[in-house]
Amino acid sequence: MMTAFLLRRLLALVGTVATAALVVFLVLEVLPGDPALLMLGTEAQPDTLAALRAQMGLDRPAPLRFLAWFGGFIRGDLGISHVYARPVAELIAERLVVTVPLTALALVISTVAAVPLGILAAVRHERPGDLAVQGFSQLGLAIPSFWFGILLIFGFSVELNWFPAGGFPGWQAGIGAGLRALTLPALALALPEAAILARVTRTAMLETLGEDFIRTARAKGIGATAILWRHALPNALVPVTTIIGLQAGFLMAGAVLVENVFTLPGLGRLVFQAIAQRDLVVVKDVVVLMAILIVLLNFLVDVVHALLDPRPRAEP
Repeated sequence: MMTAFLLRRLLALVGTVATAALVVFLVLEVLPGDPALLMLGTEAQPDTLAALRAQMGLDRPAPLRFLAWFGGFIRGDLGISHVYARPVAELIAERLVVTVPLTALALVISTVAAVPLGILAAVRHERPGDLAVQGFSQLGLAIPSFWFGILLIFGFSVELNWFPAGGFPGWQAGIGAGLRALTLPALALALPEAAILARVTRTAMLETLGEDFIRTARAKGIGATAILWRHALPNALVPVTTIIGLQAGFLMAGAVLVENVFTLPGLGRLVFQAIAQRDLVVVKDVVVLMAILIVLLNFLVDVVHALLDPRPRAEP
């Protein structure tokens, strides 16, 4: 049964990735407009435009261009950047070593902060602790991550000089220096996700604490601490782990703005610069890569969810 479940999810994954690639291709290369003219500008010479069209294969039918591009993408041949004159795969590899640790650090901060707060709110339901956590959640949802990042720069970089205001020294400078440069951006990314996760954890814990098996455990004289940690929390973690997995994709997408606020040379800043410089080859590849990473994360979430809760495997 687990094998059939995994096969269904893998087929859905492949279909989603192919659809995302097709949509990106249609938007950038098929909809009305000349991609070469968009990249070079209206003042470009006709021979330069013709050379770029030939380089991009725009003189071939759209279905053949899509198959050639997506086939090359699957093989790891992502083409050559028009602006950087370098293979796109190299550019992406250089930026992933910043974006992936940033996303992972933000996810750790969000989880470590939000799950205990959600548990506290559920245990202190409708008391000051619960109200404080709900207030934090409202505040976290109301403040955009890029604005929170600016506040962090003013507070911890300009005033206190505890962390750098931006830039990344590279991992060759040491893990400590790299993590120090990523701390404020990770906090800025983590705040809204921690607010969401705290509310989800609170709701899941309240629902679990109201279940019949919890009342039975209390009737048997089991202590409140054992009920909370041995019985309620493991059952409440099913929806919580699902949200944590989904947030990894949201954090990667949110890195586009935060990386620009902190001038981090990550994947988000690369796609932002590519859009500004009209480097459509890079835009197309990075957007599809982000879609693939998010779809893979969702697939892993489905697998973990199925391991924690076997009911989804029984779906026809």
